Amino acid sequence: MQSLRRAISYLRPYWLTAAGAIVSLVLVTAGNLAIPQLIRWVIDNGITPSQMQPIVWGALGLVGVAAVRGLFNFTQGYWSEKASQDVAFDVRNALFDKIQSLSFSYHDRSQTGQLMTRLTSDVEMVRQFTGMGLFQFINALVMLFGSAALLLLMNWRLALITLATIPLMLVLIGRFMMAIRPLFEQVQARLGALNTVLQENLAGVRVVKAFAREPLEASRFRSANQAYLEVNVQTVRAFSLNFPLIFFIFNLGTLAIVWIGGDMVISARLSLGELAAFMTYLNFMIFPMMMIGMLGAMIARATASARRIFEILDAQSDIADRPGAAPLPPIQGRVAFEYVSFRYLAAERDTLSHVNFAAEPGQTVAILGATGSGKSTIINLVPRFYDVTSGRVTVDGHDVREVTLDSLRSQIGIVLQETTLFSGTIRENIAYGRPEASDQEIIEAAQAAQAHEFILEMPGGYDTRVGERGLGLSGGQRQRIAIARALLIDPRILILDDSTSSVDAETEYQIQQALDRLMVGRTSFVIAQRISTVRNANLILVLDQGRLAAVGTHQDLLAESSLYAEILYSQLREDRQLTMAA
Repeated sequence: MQSLRRAISYLRPYWLTAAGAIVSLVLVTAGNLAIPQLIRWVIDNGITPSQMQPIVWGALGLVGVAAVRGLFNFTQGYWSEKASQDVAFDVRNALFDKIQSLSFSYHDRSQTGQLMTRLTSDVEMVRQFTGMGLFQFINALVMLFGSAALLLLMNWRLALITLATIPLMLVLIGRFMMAIRPLFEQVQARLGALNTVLQENLAGVRVVKAFAREPLEASRFRSANQAYLEVNVQTVRAFSLNFPLIFFIFNLGTLAIVWIGGDMVISARLSLGELAAFMTYLNFMIFPMMMIGMLGAMIARATASARRIFEILDAQSDIADRPGAAPLPPIQGRVAFEYVSFRYLAAERDTLSHVNFAAEPGQTVAILGATGSGKSTIINLVPRFYDVTSGRVTVDGHDVREVTLDSLRSQIGIVLQETTLFSGTIRENIAYGRPEASDQEIIEAAQAAQAHEFILEMPGGYDTRVGERGLGLSGGQRQRIAIARALLIDPRILILDDSTSSVDAETEYQIQQALDRLMVGRTSFVIAQRISTVRNANLILVLDQGRLAAVGTHQDLLAESSLYAEILYSQLREDRQLTMAA
């Protein structure tokens, strides 16, 4: 229950709204408890002696109570719902902020579908409890103890008969809550698995159709859906097994009250109005008992969801500003790897081992190597997406672990082959790293990236809206917008994958022109895919199984490194003219 108590603590900033809801709830409950007394008074003073005046006054009293109940029912419902929506708003924001702050290594281990489930379904479970469950639980307790107190005041002998069944019903409800909580945890986990399958399918729908794997994906979804159905059926079975037994025990108590109370009315030891009021209070007692049982299920589900939410909120990011981290001043762009080793979590061996090199300001560093040799790891360590296992990475002599992340990454531009654009306008995507940039600056960046002309040809120009992941633009257009985005922040360090193998020759030429302009005067790290990039690089790193096998210029490495020559001619895309010139 600790997670649920933490979730309830999110009500603290809205205590006034919550207090108003509770006061309204207590007044509604007081009105409910007053009704049986009015009925008793009407029966004993109006119906039994055949007097009309008490009946009229009793009817007016019931109307007045109903009006008051209606008013406070509205305020209780409105305020409790408002408080719950405020809590959900805060929890969703806290979750999103936390997910944004977590490191790449956390996201490497997490499934997108599970994270989405926690931001949506789990938050909704907590919201329902704080908005309805918590206040209804208080209502149930007030109704239960209020009814019990009035029963004892009216006739303590009959009340004891009724109250004797309460402990047994509470035991059954407690057992039900213990059994249902792990089931609800399974429900949320399997919903997350279902969302993961759905998210992967929607993100990869083109691959699915290209390989005609719709039947396989349908089978995966059916399997996840079946697992979700089965655990939901188990929760329904738990309800079906427990609640009929609780009703049966209550009905036994009711039977005893009718039998004994009827005999007391016949023998004039109890008035008919008192018996009617007594039976009404008895029903008032079973209502909160059943509500507590239903709320037990809600509490169990909210507890499971709260635990899943706080698993994320309590997660520790292994990449964060260290205590005392200082902002990185404007840099020249010297980047050094000083005997750097790196190993991914759960990996059996180092991905990089004792890598040592330095890139001077303005140099272009080409990175070559077989798949899995550590090329991507090097470019991930510069902006500190991961921390080194040993050694250190420095920028202008500053260890990247000793400066603030924002000040480091704001001076690094990244353009990768798989371009990510966001739903919005072309203008917003170019200005993503500098939303305060002027229209003229955005246009100049687009012109430098060879993107201005095709943007003007779009229906809305720079205000043309692009779909999810840049839908509606070609691959070359997306990449040139990404280059413009990097140009706009004017980074001193540039990281890019200059692969253009998926575009036509004309688009490739335009992209390469933009990349060449982007790299001028910047320290650039390039995962090389073109011979021209390698030839023009100031420094070439040749990686072999995580080790730096060779370092030098194109001419030096051709003469000295057989591995370089092998990688050059076997992995890089042919560029006949440049190769012959070499």
